[in-house]
Amino acid sequence: MASVGIIANPSASKDIRRIVSQGRVVPDWEKVNIIRRALFGISSTGVHKVIAMPDSAGLCLRASDDPNLKITVETLDMPAYYVEGDTTRAAELMQQNHVGCLLTLGGDGTNRAVVKGSTVIPMVPISTGTNNVFPSLTEGTLAGIAAGLVAQDILEISLVSTISKLLKIDVDGSFKDLALIDVALSKERFLASRAIWDLSTLYDVFLTRAEPSSIGLSSIGARLKPISQQDNQGIRYTLSDDNMNATVKNTTSILAPIAPGMVTQVDIQSWDTIDLGARTVLPKRSYTVALDGERSFTVSAEEELSIALERNGPPVVNVDAALNEAAKMGAFTL
Repeated sequence: MASVGIIANPSASKDIRRIVSQGRVVPDWEKVNIIRRALFGISSTGVHKVIAMPDSAGLCLRASDDPNLKITVETLDMPAYYVEGDTTRAAELMQQNHVGCLLTLGGDGTNRAVVKGSTVIPMVPISTGTNNVFPSLTEGTLAGIAAGLVAQDILEISLVSTISKLLKIDVDGSFKDLALIDVALSKERFLASRAIWDLSTLYDVFLTRAEPSSIGLSSIGARLKPISQQDNQGIRYTLSDDNMNATVKNTTSILAPIAPGMVTQVDIQSWDTIDLGARTVLPKRSYTVALDGERSFTVSAEEELSIALERNGPPVVNVDAALNEAAKMGAFTL
């Protein structure tokens, strides 16, 4: 029996960036409403089983509490510690349970945790987080319909999705972690609040995508050269150091929306595109490495850090393309 998985992050959109910018907060009740609409959309396609990740707010169970819903919502049998690792473990279990499509609610960080658990399940990511380059602002009903059609193999996945690019990070030649959108190398020595919001703390930024319509580190890259999910390139830029000698500086200054409601001048020391398969070895120095907007680990001056751009992430479903293809096929004709 075909099934759809749902992973919803109750903590998404609630970090420190809400304090230092004008970013939206998506309350739990709105996430419940989005999920409920998605459940109605999934059910309309003939899928009658949804597998959900347990979460501290009980979002999926609350959403399923509607007498008009003709769908079974099962919660994964897994311990819930209400940390990022829950999301990764849930994605692993959903892959083992042969879930046909995965609907996520969160930002770039939430989806990164999902992809660490599975790069196989097609994804429909709904934006409810802080950094939202990877997920889209998609109406829940439509996202649910697309997910249900994909889960049943009614649509040819290659026609309605794009395989994601990833940034793979190695330390001393061994795999350390991955990012979906950005890797930022910070001067700060501690993880602290984790969220990246102060550009003055950064050395280098690597991007899989540079979207002009995005906010944050990706938007800065887009002012240098727009790069989409479909392009077989990424981009790297180095931020200007205020301590550099004035005669050495040769910066490019741009205006970019670095956070909701914050458009500011950013001085770029240098930048270049990076090709798929290319690995960049960084100079040995102390780094704090931020992945998709959050500081994740530190590297000492004795360790070698390297970053490679690859296209081996999960297929991300384009909801518009999926619904158009389904309409052409007559999938909505009774």
